[in-house]
Amino acid sequence: MGAGERSRAPSRPVPAAMLARRGCARGGAGRGGAGRARCLCPSAEAMAAAAGAAAGPGPGTGGGRATTTTNILAQLRHGQLSGRGLTRGAQITEALLKERDKQAKWNGIPLLLQKLYEHSHPNSDFSQCQSILKEISPLLSMEAMVYVTEDRKAAQESSFPNTYTFDLFGGVDLLVEILMRPTLITQKKKQKISDDLIKDCLSILYNTCICTEGVTRRLAERNDFVLFLFTLMTNKKTFLQTATLIEDILGVKKEMIQLDDIPNLASLVSSFDQQQLANFCRILAVTISELDTGSDDKHTLLAKNAQQKKNLGPSRAEINQATLLNIPGFIERLCKLATRKVSETTGTSSFLQELEEWYTWLDNALVLDALMRVANEEAEQSSTESSDESGLANTSTRTQLPQSMKIMHEIMYKLEVLYVLCVLLMGRQRNQVHKMIAEFRLIPGLNNLFDKLIWRKHSASALVLHGHNQNCDCSPDITLKIQFLRLLQSFSDHHENKYLLLNSQELNELSAISHKANIPEVDAVVNTDRSLVCDGKRGLLTRLLQVMKKEPAESSFRFWQARAVESFLRGTTSYADQMFLLKRGLLEHILYCIVDSECKSRDVLQSYFDLLGELMKFNIDAFKRFNKYINTDEKFQIFLNQINSSLVDSNMLVRCITLSLDRFENQSDAKVAEVLSECRLLSYMSQMSMRMSFLFRLINIIHVQTLTQENVSCLNTSLVILMLARRKEKLPFYLRTLQQMEYTEKYPGFILNNFHSLLRFWQQHYLNKDKDSTCLENSSCISFTYWKETVSILLSPDRTSPCAIVSYIDEAYMDIDRDFSEE
Repeated sequence: MGAGERSRAPSRPVPAAMLARRGCARGGAGRGGAGRARCLCPSAEAMAAAAGAAAGPGPGTGGGRATTTTNILAQLRHGQLSGRGLTRGAQITEALLKERDKQAKWNGIPLLLQKLYEHSHPNSDFSQCQSILKEISPLLSMEAMVYVTEDRKAAQESSFPNTYTFDLFGGVDLLVEILMRPTLITQKKKQKISDDLIKDCLSILYNTCICTEGVTRRLAERNDFVLFLFTLMTNKKTFLQTATLIEDILGVKKEMIQLDDIPNLASLVSSFDQQQLANFCRILAVTISELDTGSDDKHTLLAKNAQQKKNLGPSRAEINQATLLNIPGFIERLCKLATRKVSETTGTSSFLQELEEWYTWLDNALVLDALMRVANEEAEQSSTESSDESGLANTSTRTQLPQSMKIMHEIMYKLEVLYVLCVLLMGRQRNQVHKMIAEFRLIPGLNNLFDKLIWRKHSASALVLHGHNQNCDCSPDITLKIQFLRLLQSFSDHHENKYLLLNSQELNELSAISHKANIPEVDAVVNTDRSLVCDGKRGLLTRLLQVMKKEPAESSFRFWQARAVESFLRGTTSYADQMFLLKRGLLEHILYCIVDSECKSRDVLQSYFDLLGELMKFNIDAFKRFNKYINTDEKFQIFLNQINSSLVDSNMLVRCITLSLDRFENQSDAKVAEVLSECRLLSYMSQMSMRMSFLFRLINIIHVQTLTQENVSCLNTSLVILMLARRKEKLPFYLRTLQQMEYTEKYPGFILNNFHSLLRFWQQHYLNKDKDSTCLENSSCISFTYWKETVSILLSPDRTSPCAIVSYIDEAYMDIDRDFSEE
């Protein structure tokens, strides 16, 4: 894959936390924050109207009391927005609040907030605050539970008056003040807030964020409060509540925080136990991913290049990645978390049954931590109070968590950890990360977990999480598999450490393939540290191939599996690597999926075409196997129909066939000559009319304004065809044929003008000093110098040059000088 060519998968995978917790990516829930899915809570204006309506008849109907209530709400909201006048409920007299409370259905919340304000002044000891919060908390938590457990449609129609009233009368701001009070007092003897009071404050803030639009955004704008929250994570008793709130706040924060700003970050991370570290990865996921996560393919290269010119330095996400790598022992601990084993004593069927029951209401992975902790504490207390069986039997069934819950707990952890490792593997410090995760044996550890945890069998009825639908791929089990495949893809892509995916016997097999073919062994194979490779009878790559071949036709895993295997082949073409996979029936499996199952998914087809291209490139044995499988004209026509149905998806395979044909035609080997004469695919591509048809369509389906990482490969494939023509001194013939095809279409100049603009962009894009040209060289075996020379020759302004595009555009139709931004 060339630098800037189509992104084979989102360059920044969607955080597992978002998949597992915030709802289905295809239509999930949000909490009214910027950058989330649509909010399911009513707007502030709607809530004010609802509160006013609850107070009684409106103006003009004899409802004077209602008018007073509505005025109070309106003045409070205006004061909070403007900072003038009435800004919090404590400014309203107690008598008025009592008078209006019942009719307005405020449930005493404004009065309780007034009491809370009085007992939380700077010199108070907060002794009364907790009892007041204990009265407020149930009113808010009930609404939060409704939001979490109701069907999404019902949640849209619900209103959450208690949380709205709490925020409207200044409750959110007051709790922030209480939490931060010790940091704002300069006295030597600072106030001490109890852990229970902190937990209550955090829980109430979180519940308000869930149900009331805009609260999370307001908290996110207070950078001092966000950084302060991290200091609360040092306390195990308040860790879970703090982590939950921070994750929600960072999810809507417009500007990414800088991890360097967190006080004593390294010592904070080192103080975490493994459970806390796994949950901290949920927060890190937001701080190390670019803000446009998962949307790279939708952004044009023009726009991205312009943005890169503005942002000359590293992004905040990249700075944060570097910060994490500088924390001693951080990567090692993540590798241990990712690879630790889970004792599994329950069968598959009971596991899924228990899981389905629990997940009808569990919508937040952190709830698992809370339950686990309660269960552990109660079990310890029970064993302390009584050592006999009856004592243990009396332990509350409410906290007797099934084994399945503990397994799911571990899956949730691994989701977060694998995501962080995956992002770091794709960052600027990729080589440093590679070295560390190889040293800490991440790959052998994952190989040992493959059968028992990562790729366990599914039951016939797929588990559907609360808030998701039957077509959703966001269950924890499924998300773990996808995240695992993304990690393999990032790990293997253009890196010599990819051979750690094999075991020692498989590495020996690669060496034997090279010796038999009388070609040198790949240096990376020779240099691979055998102590770091996979254990057991099969390596991770072989295990992946086995499950790939058994995957149902409609499975969404097919896309990710193909991407992961393709990344192993990507880079400089290795005959031994290709033969290793060919011997395991991979080519036949791909052709079965493309031809016999007539796959309809564009994403899966693209991944198969790309994988097939890497598997067959320059490999005469692969073309021979292809011809053996595609052994009828009918099969071959189906294959061609699949290719022609979308050249954006299949152009990498077209490039592979073109390059391979060119190399085979220049060889004098008898075996090669035999395959050349017999192979339907090579014979088809050897026809000039077919190559010209592909070239014409490749140029026609892309334009400078619509170039993305998804389709820029079409431009490079068209260039490959013309570079090979230039080698044979046929470039003028190709350009003249394109001109004739334009006239046949009765639109002279439209292809060549477009191609001229595309090549001008190519120069701007690929000659940028930040671009890595070695990918283009490795994938084509054509030096980048030859790429540059060919583009320069094609763009020559000399109308007398037989190799210049302008020589084939009539002056009347010339349109080559327009600026890209104006086109």
